[in-house]
Amino acid sequence: MTARSGATAGQLPVAGPPQVRRAALRLIRQDGYTFTAMIVLNALAAGAGLAGPWLLGRIIDEVKTGAGVATVERLALAMPVFALAQIALARYARYIGHRFGERTSARIREQFVERALALPASVVERAGLGDLTTRGTADVALIGHTLRDSGPELFIAAMQALLILLAALTIHPLLGMIGVAGLSGIWFAVRWYLRRAPGAYLAEGAATSALAEQLSATVAGARTIEALSLQRQRIAACRKAVAECRHTRERTLFLRSVLFPSVDVSYILPVAGVLLLGGALHERGMVSLGSVVAVALYLRQLSQPLDVILQQVEKLQSSGASFARVEGMGAFPREAPTISPTPADDRIEVFDARFAYDGHGDVLHGVNLAVRPGERLAIVGRSGAGKSTLGRLLAGIDAPRTGVVAVGGVPIADLDPVRLRRQVVLVTQEHHVFLGTVRDNLRIAAEFADDAELRAALAAVGADWVDDLPHGLDTELGAGGHRTDTAQAQQLALARVILADPHTVILDEATALLDPRTARHTERAIAAVLDGRTVIAIAHRLHTAHDADRVVFMEGGRVAELGTHAERVAADGAYAALWQSWHGEPQTAHEAVRLG
Repeated sequence: MTARSGATAGQLPVAGPPQVRRAALRLIRQDGYTFTAMIVLNALAAGAGLAGPWLLGRIIDEVKTGAGVATVERLALAMPVFALAQIALARYARYIGHRFGERTSARIREQFVERALALPASVVERAGLGDLTTRGTADVALIGHTLRDSGPELFIAAMQALLILLAALTIHPLLGMIGVAGLSGIWFAVRWYLRRAPGAYLAEGAATSALAEQLSATVAGARTIEALSLQRQRIAACRKAVAECRHTRERTLFLRSVLFPSVDVSYILPVAGVLLLGGALHERGMVSLGSVVAVALYLRQLSQPLDVILQQVEKLQSSGASFARVEGMGAFPREAPTISPTPADDRIEVFDARFAYDGHGDVLHGVNLAVRPGERLAIVGRSGAGKSTLGRLLAGIDAPRTGVVAVGGVPIADLDPVRLRRQVVLVTQEHHVFLGTVRDNLRIAAEFADDAELRAALAAVGADWVDDLPHGLDTELGAGGHRTDTAQAQQLALARVILADPHTVILDEATALLDPRTARHTERAIAAVLDGRTVIAIAHRLHTAHDADRVVFMEGGRVAELGTHAERVAADGAYAALWQSWHGEPQTAHEAVRLG
């Protein structure tokens, strides 16, 4: 399976042309009968549309030979009959095409969701949500529009153009060849365009994703940007992304501005050539006037389907780039499901773990650590010490480059997602409320939980507001339903933790973004979640370390100190110095951020 770029570079991959072609053929085979019916109906509609010019040519020739009124009327009456047949067949063909497009679009959306959910969290985070969001919204929507509208229109136009050319060649081969030769300019223009368009549209899609990522990162990190006075840098980065996006769009606009005028000129040449040569041949008696008129009308009629084809070809370049980006999600290897081993107990151990982010050196260097079941362990250190990275390894989000992170003797990386969730859950300051009911949001963690279990979990975290909703657990959340605030979203997330029932909970500053009053309520809810569980707290505020059973002090990606808070302060080492700097004097915002 080929891809133009891979996740190893911190980017989601893009499928190559062979992969896109195979995917398109697979989608066609999945609804082959409808696709075949669409082609047949389009062919019949195009055939019915050919009758008009031929009948007009016959009428001219019959009049010249002195045919009676009855003959002319009979031919004239046949023209609206074929026109109505063309309209009926074309409308039904378009209806069939829309059905094919909607069903195929639904398959692509379902496949995208399945592939997105199967991506490792670390891959999504390193690639950025902007790219994934753009692929799942703008790219998928464009593909759906192409399959529903552009695809059927392209088939209809292509069938019409082919049959028109065949009809012109059948009536008079020489005149037909003149018409085909006159259209050669279109071939050169399209060939020039197609050589440049795929890369240009892929670059436009990548620039759009990069812009979305810059904007989303700026909005998400607004508080940090303000605290560190980084506004100018972020504005400059966003402006650079906007400029690149504009540059790529101007490139695709330039390609279109060359293609379409070239095509417009090419429409005139074949008609003019047929009329000039046909007139000369008619004077010599080599061709009838009706044949000249019919061929000229056919070639004039050809401009309409060719216009559609060229417009849709232009759209197909952008939708083809979107298809390559969406299909690229399938470039990640998907392992066959295996039976996940069962941990022997709840003990978490780290053996000589080393970890590096893509393209960078190790940020963890030979970490060794054993977490005792039921204890409260605080991981502290200055910014960049590796504490959050270690937390991600302990939660199974990332796997160590070398070494092992295990629970009950089983590497966490070997556990399937369901079993992993029963072992370790990471609680952060960011929580998501999914579209659906309250019940749907909770059953993500426990698929078969009954209402009594759901209400018990909500009660444990103090989410009594659910009882006041108009439909209780069946109340829709999100757009069009109940909009949860930050505290309610966190309570739902914590209730999910209770339903998942892990033996170990990893806390990564779950209340850092909340106002003091909301934070107090949330801390009480967290206390209910932590009751009876092993707790690993990534401590950005050192009072968490003061209350822990043991403290891990990290420095330079290594475990520099390990012991109780009292022991480490008495040792008068690096942890004691950090404690004194945090506890002794008020800190500036910059120092607080540097500590975290």
